[in-house]
Amino acid sequence: MSKPIEVRNPRTGKFDYVIIPLPPKLIAQQCNRLRRAQRSWLQLGLEGRIEVLQKWKQAILSGRDKLTEALVNDTGRLSISVLEIDSFLSSIDRWCQLAPELLRESVKDTAISFIQLQQTAVPYPLVGVISPWNLPLLLSTIDTIPALLAGCAVIVKPSELTPRFIAPLLASLNAVPKLRDVLTFIEGAGETGSELIQYVDLVCFTGSVATGRKVAEAAAKRFIPAFLELGGKDPAIVLPSANLDLATSAILWGSVVNTGQSCLSIERIYVAESIFEEFVEQLVTKAQHLQLAHPTLESGEIGPIIAERQATIISDHLLDAVEQGAVVHCGGEVENHGGGWWCRPTVLTSVNHSMKVMTEETFGPIMPVMPFSTIEEAVNLANDSIYGLSAAVFAQSESEALEVARQIDAGAININDAGLTAIIHEGEKNAFKFSGMGGSRMGSAALTRFMRKKAFLVKTNPIADPWWFDSK
Repeated sequence: MSKPIEVRNPRTGKFDYVIIPLPPKLIAQQCNRLRRAQRSWLQLGLEGRIEVLQKWKQAILSGRDKLTEALVNDTGRLSISVLEIDSFLSSIDRWCQLAPELLRESVKDTAISFIQLQQTAVPYPLVGVISPWNLPLLLSTIDTIPALLAGCAVIVKPSELTPRFIAPLLASLNAVPKLRDVLTFIEGAGETGSELIQYVDLVCFTGSVATGRKVAEAAAKRFIPAFLELGGKDPAIVLPSANLDLATSAILWGSVVNTGQSCLSIERIYVAESIFEEFVEQLVTKAQHLQLAHPTLESGEIGPIIAERQATIISDHLLDAVEQGAVVHCGGEVENHGGGWWCRPTVLTSVNHSMKVMTEETFGPIMPVMPFSTIEEAVNLANDSIYGLSAAVFAQSESEALEVARQIDAGAININDAGLTAIIHEGEKNAFKFSGMGGSRMGSAALTRFMRKKAFLVKTNPIADPWWFDSK
C-alpha cells in the first residue's frame, strides 16, 4: 500500500487532510480503462461530446458550493477560487463553441490538378495532465477540456499540496457516466506523476523547470509529445511617456494577484530614470492599501502563501536582496498569522541582477523596481533571464510600446496592461527559453495539438501519372 501524504492547510498551518497515492498497478489499470473507453468517446462524435461536457457543467454548478469550499481549503483564498470556477465553467462553453470549426475536415486541390488533398486528424487516445498547486482547478482543466473535445481520454494528477478539490470534481463526474469513463483525477506526488507518464500517449505539465526537465526526458524516452508550461520571471518596462496612474495600478495587480503565486506574475520592473521616483511613490501608496485576507477570507485582498516551501524561498530572496543593499519601501517579510504564512505587497529599490529577487522565480507579491537610462538598456535587462514566458510594456502610444515589445524575448507581451493571459485565451503563444516547450495552450492550437494530422492524397483521374515508369 502506498504511504499516505498529509496535506497542510495554508491558513492554519495544520495538516488536516490525507491522500493515499495510487500504487503503480492501479495507475496502469486506470489508464487501461480510460484507453478502452476512448474509442466509444470518439465514436460519440463532436456533437455528442459537446452535449456530455455541457451536462458536466450543470453537475458542477449543482455542487458548486462544495467545490468552492474545497478550493478555499486548498489555497486559503476566496475571490481567486470563485474566479477559478467561473473561468473553468466559461472554458467549457468557449471550447464547445470553437471546436466545430477547429475540427472540421477539409478537401483541397493541390499543385497537381488530378491529385486532391483530403485533410483529417485523429486524437491521441490518452492524455496525461500533471498540474500545479497555485491555481489547482484552472490549471488541471485548462488542457483537459480541449483534449476531451478533440476525442481524447484524460487522466489528471493535480498537486499533492492542493488535492481537496478532486473529491467534488469526481462527485460531479459520477452524474455524467459517459464522461466518467474517459476522465479521472488521481491523487499523488511526484512519483505518481512519473508513473503516469509511462502509460499515456501525450503529457501536459505545468510546474517548475527542474521537474519539467524530468517530464521531458521521461516523455522523450517513450517518444511521446510533452507540452510544458514552466517558470517565469516576467519583466515590465515603463517608458517615460507612460501614464503612471495606469501603469502602477496594472503592475500592482499583475504582481500581487493570487499573492504573486502565478507564472505570469510581474516579477521585475524597469522604469525610466525621469519618472522613477514618482513611479515608486505611487506604487508604494497603492501597495499599502492592500490588506491580508486575515483573520477572515474577506479581510483583505492578499491570501496566504499556499506552499510552505515557497515561504522559505520568498524569505531567502528578500534577505539576499537586503543584504546586498536593496531598500524596502513596504512589506518586506514573511509573517506568521494563525499558523499560516503571509507576505504583504513589497516594493524594493536599489536592486540589481546580482540578486536572486531579480533572476530567480520568487512566486510572491514582491515588486523589485530598477531604473534605466535608455530603451536599449531596458530591453537588455528584460531579456537578461533564463525565462521568457510573458512581459509588459507601458507607453503613451500603442506604437511606441509595440516597438519595444517586439524586442522582448517572451511569448506574450501585454501593452499598457499586465497579466492578460490569465483572462484572454485567444492568442497563440509559445514560451521562450526555459519557460516551456511545445505547442501553445492558447488560441486554436490549444485544441488541435491533441490531434495527429492525416493527409489522404486522392488520385481523381484514371490516366497514368506522367512520372510513372513506362510499362508498355
